[in-house]
Amino acid sequence: MAEEDSSPSSLRYPAWQRAYEAALLELDRKKLLERVHTAEAVIFNRLQALVQIPDSPEHAPERQAMEDALNALRVLKRNKLNFPDWEKK
Repeated sequence: MAEEDSSPSSLRYPAWQRAYEAALLELDRKKLLERVHTAEAVIFNRLQALVQIPDSPEHAPERQAMEDALNALRVLKRNKLNFPDWEKK
């Protein structure tokens, strides 16, 4: 049985997940905002690329993963970088 590793090559969507993981793992608050912005930009670019592909069920899991990642980045910005909670009413 092969062991599962967490190396970048084991990422399901490495085109954007590397930048996302870098943001999640960044401990230096000064670098965190830059990493979050980079991850958001890479995810946005991938979403733009998927718009060019006819909607197909095979891309639904990646779209959901990107939505989840963007939500996690939003929470990270709010909790670690003191961004306002735009979802509050």
